[in-house]
Amino acid sequence: MDLRDLFKGDYLNQEVTLKGWIKNHRRQKEFGFIDFNDGTCFSSIQIVYDNKLANFEEISHILVGSAILVKGIIIPSQGNQEIELQATSIKVLVPSQEDNPIQPKRHTREFLREVSYLRPRTNLFNAVFRVRSTVALAIHQYFLNRGYVYVHTPILTDNDGEGAGEMFRVTTLDLKNIPKDEDGNVLYKNDFFGKKVGLTVTGQLQAEAYALAYKKVYTFGPTFRAEVSHTKNHASEFWMIEPEIAFCNLDELMDIEEDLLKYLIDYTLKNCKEEMAFFDKFVEPGIILRLENVLKTKAARITHEEAIKILLESGKKFEFTPKYGEDIATEHEKYLTEEYFKSPVFVKDWPKEIKAFYMRLNDDEKTVAAVDLLVPGSGELMGGSQREERLDVLQKKMAELKVPEKGLEWYLNLRRFGGGLSSGFGMGFERLIIYLTGVDNIRDVIPFPRTPNSCDF
Repeated sequence: MDLRDLFKGDYLNQEVTLKGWIKNHRRQKEFGFIDFNDGTCFSSIQIVYDNKLANFEEISHILVGSAILVKGIIIPSQGNQEIELQATSIKVLVPSQEDNPIQPKRHTREFLREVSYLRPRTNLFNAVFRVRSTVALAIHQYFLNRGYVYVHTPILTDNDGEGAGEMFRVTTLDLKNIPKDEDGNVLYKNDFFGKKVGLTVTGQLQAEAYALAYKKVYTFGPTFRAEVSHTKNHASEFWMIEPEIAFCNLDELMDIEEDLLKYLIDYTLKNCKEEMAFFDKFVEPGIILRLENVLKTKAARITHEEAIKILLESGKKFEFTPKYGEDIATEHEKYLTEEYFKSPVFVKDWPKEIKAFYMRLNDDEKTVAAVDLLVPGSGELMGGSQREERLDVLQKKMAELKVPEKGLEWYLNLRRFGGGLSSGFGMGFERLIIYLTGVDNIRDVIPFPRTPNSCDF
């Protein structure tokens, strides 16, 4: 039997058999208590045993982390839980050694990153990665129930999507003897794909191609950035959710973003009650109320120009002075969401110079139809835009931003051969998990984080 099923049913005074691991062990002279979990749910059960067991002496010395098989009777608990198990037999399946790094005490998150392969055995990370799994399912359910087609976009690609040049390069060339021409340029024609190829930074461009055939599509997969950043919000490998919708303008896109966010919050609160209660008590007190408030409020919608005006007139002294035509800093996002609006905020119509080439140029020819969704507690959560469907305008923007057409001919052909209006957005999956759990470092919401100078396990 699994603990998950045991807690859902009525097994009082019945005999059950469980297999799992010891999380804590408190020994007395004639009896003992084991905190037991089998990984099928967040909650543990207390196992009570006494010297009537034939192997009592062996069991009384078994260490935390050991795998055991337990048979016993479910009885009312004398402690905090409703039930506990009175053991009639305990068999050691795999013993743990004394130097087990995971012990029943508080460990720092920094230490646990050093043993990432063991940290899901702790309460914090057991809860985090259970929520991660649940939310991943919710994302698929949301889109599939609304008629979206799930598209697997490539991980290997010859374009960087954003024009940022922060790609990991993939090659089979001999790094000790890289072939070069007489000018010192690498001869990629000798490489596996015959051209320069890297790990994807976004699946958006390919998703656009499929949206113009299926109307509504989404991607959900790993992306990579070779950006040397050591902040708590950046990782070299992370997952992205990227929907793309044909015949959808910017206002309609914002409707979808807000609907998705509220769906995921509601799904998490309903399906991860134990985990959320744990976060509310030990990680971020008040997080449940914060998320519930988002469900009750309508997201504000302002232009980038209006956002800067609000910040400048706030009378608040910021470390970075807000400026028209420039990006918004984290402290600005925090003020807009937590102090001024006290709700999520859409900031739209951004200066064209600081946004990507594929975003639709507005009629003022100064801004593009781009939008960022800012949320209380986390700042930017989603970023999207209406795509530039006019071939001549797109080519002009690419030239201005020095984005070469070579390698993107196929993307331009989407405008030549029918095309149409489309919009889409991206949401970092780990950033979403940070927002939902209050665990504020991206390294702690990815099972095995990859960051500069760190690619262990």
